[in-house]
Amino acid sequence: MRLWSLHPRHLDPQGLVALWREGLLARAVLHEQTRGYRNHPQLDRFKAHPQPKRAINAYLSVVQEEATARGYNFDRSKLGSIHAVEAIAVERGQLEHERAHLLAKLAVRNPSLHAQWCDAVFDVHPLFETVEGGIATWERA
Repeated sequence: MRLWSLHPRHLDPQGLVALWREGLLARAVLHEQTRGYRNHPQLDRFKAHPQPKRAINAYLSVVQEEATARGYNFDRSKLGSIHAVEAIAVERGQLEHERAHLLAKLAVRNPSLHAQWCDAVFDVHPLFETVEGGIATWERA
């Protein structure tokens, strides 16, 4: 499961679809609608949020909006109500790690998109607020 801290606009089509599916799985976990993946480390930052269910809905709403902008039809009704929520801190080192990870994927899957983003500054998903620090403790090395 990869719940990107980067804005979904940077993802290729396969990455955007995977993020939607994995995000819906994360939502099911946080809503106690599944037994699997309950202890997945990427969920820790959502579980630590004062309103985890609202936070994952807010996260997924941005993914759905990006999909709609690209002409895809991700079903917004799967999210329930969307509310403004407190931002989640993400360390600068984590963002740099994710950027490198995504660029490596794009180099193989989508070279033209890789060329587009290779020298670009990546935007952060609006749910997250950048803070100083390294790679998250839950990240696989």
